[in-house]
Amino acid sequence: MIEICVFNIASAVAAEAAGADRLELCENYANGGTTPSYGYLKVCREKINIPVFPMIRPRAGDFCYSDEEFDIIQKDILLCKELGFEGVVIGLLNIDGSIALERTKKLVTLAYPLEVTFHRAFDRCKDPLNALETIIQCGCQRILTSGQQPTAAEGKELIKELIEIANSRIIIMPGSGLKSSNIADIKCYTGACEFHASARKRIPTTSLFINRKISEDLNSDFVDTTEIKQLKAQANIAF
Repeated sequence: MIEICVFNIASAVAAEAAGADRLELCENYANGGTTPSYGYLKVCREKINIPVFPMIRPRAGDFCYSDEEFDIIQKDILLCKELGFEGVVIGLLNIDGSIALERTKKLVTLAYPLEVTFHRAFDRCKDPLNALETIIQCGCQRILTSGQQPTAAEGKELIKELIEIANSRIIIMPGSGLKSSNIADIKCYTGACEFHASARKRIPTTSLFINRKISEDLNSDFVDTTEIKQLKAQANIAF
């Protein structure tokens, strides 16, 4: 199972055509991903046939949310249910670095029957083994993690330990820095069965006029379809 993180509708369409098994739908790559707009969600649901899990994150920054932000999260989950998505991606922490147990349980209940992935807020928690049990208790179906390291390759020891302790009670999905050049090694070392990658590349603007006095980056994110195909191929021959 290869999940590809996409940040625009063109990437979503291309990733599905390249063989992605599931999409994580986000906006705002520069800040780690935030909730897609209504229009982005609606068009994606109309055009994409594989499972799609929108990111539910009302802002960039930390994962400790105000009451108003938590209200936004709940309304966005209900919108995703209404639009017919297969799952959502969330992550909430307390200020002491522990998992926000009661809020997460409430969101899992609200999202049902959608699946719930707890995203890399997990990599910011203070006690990953305790957090694992808390997230299982909340009813999430999977955890996206780089093993509390910058990349999954660097964090593969913890990822392997999490998979062993989880013992099929929840899916542990390695992500961050996952490439066709290292997915086989990570799969063999950890025993993971689902993987998360962006296969991201930058493409230049097609605008014929650019005001050079303005420093804004007009290039955009896209997916490397060749890399997605290679990810699938390397994952399939890893065992």
